[in-house]
Amino acid sequence: MSVAEFIAALQREASSGAPRGTPPVDRWDPPFCGDSFIEILADGTWKHEGVRMTRESLVRLFASILRKDADGTTYLVTPVEKVSVTVSDAPFLAVRADREGGGPDQVIAFTTNMGDVAAAGPDNPIRVEMRDGAPRPYVLVRGRLEARILRAPFYELVGWAVEEATPDGPRLGVWSQGAFFPLGPANAHLPGVHAP
Repeated sequence: MSVAEFIAALQREASSGAPRGTPPVDRWDPPFCGDSFIEILADGTWKHEGVRMTRESLVRLFASILRKDADGTTYLVTPVEKVSVTVSDAPFLAVRADREGGGPDQVIAFTTNMGDVAAAGPDNPIRVEMRDGAPRPYVLVRGRLEARILRAPFYELVGWAVEEATPDGPRLGVWSQGAFFPLGPANAHLPGVHAP
């Protein structure tokens, strides 16, 4: 099957309207079949051969079969083949944060632009990179796939932040499922994240 046939088959499946869960892509080991010519932009836009993909059902289907391998390459994966995808930043955006409980055992859950829900914790850590002097936060969603946490949910995290002693000195951060995630030094101003 060619890459074009692979994409066409997925489009037919998206059109069927059949409900889908997240397939076990991490257990599949198909051969590499080439480039899909799909790009996921930093603002969450999906493009195929330079054209914006506007069918939400198709984009969500593709998102459900994404996998990032140890070599850092992201693929669309089925049991019989995989094709590469170009990702500008993170494949998902965390558009909402919800908190339940308080203290170290509270749970902070993120909802992505693709409808995934990831509860931050030891299996789904939050990390913050500094880019151009501003924090750029991410949360692991599944496998090696991350969501960039957008400005509004990041501001909520900052509002929930507490100061804790760490090996790197006092840090502001949040607790979720018993794990502490530093957002920045305790004495630092945490400016907003980059706009998409």
